Amino acid sequence: MTFKHTPLYKLCLDEGCRMTPFSGWEMPIQFSGLVQEHEAVRSKAGLFDISHMGLFCIEGDNCKDTLQKLVPTDLHRIGPGEACYTLLLNEKGGVLDDLIIYDFGSNEENQEVLVLVINAACTSNDIEWIKKNMASNNIQIYDKKNEGVLLALQGPESSHILEKYFGKEIHLIPRFGHKELKFSQVNYKQMPPVLVARTGYTGEDGFEILLDSKTGPIFWKSLINEGVTPCGLGARDTLRLEAAMHLYGNDLDSTTTPFEAGLGWLVNLEMPTQFIGRSVLEKQASQGVKRRLVGLKLQGRAIARHGYQIFHEAEAIGEITSGTWSPTLKEAIALAYLPTELAKIGQTVFVEVRGKKQAAKVVKRPFYKRAKN
Repeated sequence: MTFKHTPLYKLCLDEGCRMTPFSGWEMPIQFSGLVQEHEAVRSKAGLFDISHMGLFCIEGDNCKDTLQKLVPTDLHRIGPGEACYTLLLNEKGGVLDDLIIYDFGSNEENQEVLVLVINAACTSNDIEWIKKNMASNNIQIYDKKNEGVLLALQGPESSHILEKYFGKEIHLIPRFGHKELKFSQVNYKQMPPVLVARTGYTGEDGFEILLDSKTGPIFWKSLINEGVTPCGLGARDTLRLEAAMHLYGNDLDSTTTPFEAGLGWLVNLEMPTQFIGRSVLEKQASQGVKRRLVGLKLQGRAIARHGYQIFHEAEAIGEITSGTWSPTLKEAIALAYLPTELAKIGQTVFVEVRGKKQAAKVVKRPFYKRAKN
């Protein structure tokens, strides 16, 4: 199989990274080591190449109203310079993908402009679904990334690091805000403006930055030379799991609904707009669901992995969707769907790990939450 490579592929190899196949791409899984990278993000800052992610622009007359028919979150709650996390749903209320939608206001023709960041594994299916359900001569959908570089700089020192390149304006971007910024540093003043968003997938403060294919590698090398720790998919997974952030394909798929996944806060049934899957979610909102996603902490040092079976009174009741050893908490954590009657804080279940049943307790999510400034 031939894998796709990001513009930073060779630079990552130069940093000694180990590569792994991921959604048709060959991506760094670790550089200096998973634990070191994880701790760098929690204590200082870490840098991720996320150029495999899909990044698409939607432009046209009333495109927000048209896209609203595909997602359960009220898109009119965000305005220019703001973004929201939401879901693409099928007719049964199942999740086709989770994504972030950025509101870019209007273009020169006074048409609305939205940008979508979507999972690499879902890119082609998402765009096909969106085009199918947004069929209009007045709406254009095109690749915003255009073979560019998408970086994630995450950690408590990330804003101070970026201040050296963009000035104090970086601190004015709120969480889930975004802005096109010009480089203020002398060596970069000839570089084109870049899109900077205060979003991320680690549970820390941080930014995602879109640069062209020329500026991206230069900026990557500059941050690394400054001492920022390059990080791979391994640390990205442990970080997001500590923050109880969903991984599509594990914790979310087309058979799970937002209410089952603990994402009911994304469903705005009070808005009058009809959207795909609404009737199913209305029924679940009134009648409840039969299963829920919960956080688990295993007793002892056994680690529950994706697919491990879960038991209660000798009966198999589910399986682990995501599991790891938490470098921050120094204990095994996991996510899993349990029957609603067992999805209660303090409930004990048992996970089969290498033929032995290990006790696990249902706990409040997220497992880790960063301290407020």
